[in-house]
Amino acid sequence: MELENLRRNLSAIDRQLVELIAERQAIVGEIGKSKLQTGTGTRDYKREKDVLDMGRAQAEELGVDPDLIENLLQLLIRTSLESQERDRVIAEGKGDGRTVLVIGGAGKMGRWFAEFFASQGFTTTIADPTIEDGSGRFRNWTDAGVDYDVIVVAAPLAVSGRVLAQLAVLKPKGLVFDIGSLKSPLIDGLQELRSAGCRVTSLHPMYGPDTRLLSGRHLIFCDAGDAQATADAKELFAPTMVEQLDMGLDDHDRLIAYVLGLSHALNIAFFTALAESGEAAPKLAQMSSTTFDSQLLVSAAVAEDNPHLYFEIQNLNKFGLGPLDALCEAAQRIRETVADSDEKAFVELMERGRDYLAMRG
Repeated sequence: MELENLRRNLSAIDRQLVELIAERQAIVGEIGKSKLQTGTGTRDYKREKDVLDMGRAQAEELGVDPDLIENLLQLLIRTSLESQERDRVIAEGKGDGRTVLVIGGAGKMGRWFAEFFASQGFTTTIADPTIEDGSGRFRNWTDAGVDYDVIVVAAPLAVSGRVLAQLAVLKPKGLVFDIGSLKSPLIDGLQELRSAGCRVTSLHPMYGPDTRLLSGRHLIFCDAGDAQATADAKELFAPTMVEQLDMGLDDHDRLIAYVLGLSHALNIAFFTALAESGEAAPKLAQMSSTTFDSQLLVSAAVAEDNPHLYFEIQNLNKFGLGPLDALCEAAQRIRETVADSDEKAFVELMERGRDYLAMRG
């Protein structure tokens, strides 16, 4: 009975925690409204730090693990920011009476953009070869017409280039932008649109389709020769907390070869080596370490993603082979230091990497 009584007491405390969180979220909603009315920014980093510092101090006083309390508070802060950002996008969205066509709108990122624009009050139309025709839905994007305030090209890279070129012939009057992970396969289409007098720019969201909070996320804007079009595209995301980055089209693909190409290849190499090792995955999982678990988590996410998209990112980037060669050379150097029992060279590799990563800011 003693155990049952303790469990009942614990359940009562859990209910109180839930009730307090609900009360906290209600206050968060009022704070969000106040910020909107006064024009105050959604995020206040100083206030967040004060909350975390106070929580850690109180935890220490009460003999509770400060890291536990900080993690709980960070989760509550993140949930609050998601709610406030969503409310701000709805309140400050400039979509009332405006229209958007998302070509590739049934894909993962296409759906994200369709939902984003719908939340701002845009009348949203999607076109995708995987859907049936219906209200605001078209299998063939050309059947949807081009009379929209905004056209988003969210198709696969190989298709997006052709879509941009076709749009240049149709000469839409609204803002046109792609969201491609690479720009070199799209440059011709972007230039054709610009030459046709269209308002065109190029975006690359550096986040996935499951992203709910844009704070701390990056959205790259690559000017395609129309500064006003780029400015107009930026304005669409002004209500969010996304960090807007300006980048040239060529610079984009050179850097993406490392940011995406190299990181993807590293994870593919990791799970390929595991899959071909002959060792059973459950046995390795039982022996896992912190480093292994962290790497496995990222690699598993890569393995679950679209392999055709990942191949495009590797294959269609004219800068792509350089980082792959560097990865192969680095792996070979590590092998040589181990085979030669050259501890000094091994330590130098790690120290050089530590010094480089310390500069990331």
